[in-house]
Amino acid sequence: MRNELPGYWILTWIGLIANVAVLPCIGLVAFSNPDLPLVNFILAISLAWPAAIVGIVAAAGLLAQRKWGVILAIVALSMTLSGTLPYGIVRLVREGDIFGLSGLSFLIAILNLLALIYWCRPAHRKGIRF
Repeated sequence: MRNELPGYWILTWIGLIANVAVLPCIGLVAFSNPDLPLVNFILAISLAWPAAIVGIVAAAGLLAQRKWGVILAIVALSMTLSGTLPYGIVRLVREGDIFGLSGLSFLIAILNLLALIYWCRPAHRKGIRF
């Protein structure tokens, strides 16, 4: 049984590719960026890498059309949103780089918020096998 909700497959594949691609990027920012080194390290270890791993598992569940994939996608997006928005605000205030990592954090937060709104739709609770 295929899920025919608009955007389901494209967002699932984008999520899988993005979460796999972001793993080395997190390490690059956390360990080679001289600005806010302790904050970068703590967020990478405690939030960014776990959110990416949960996102990869969520994408696997979504590809298998399991209901728990939607739940994990919501969890992963919420984890990412809870890290990127405060990080972007703190970085903007401390470093003033709206076109650097602050701007990138805000862009990621907006994209994650839009994806979170999509996956929270009630239509995703119907028609997906356990």
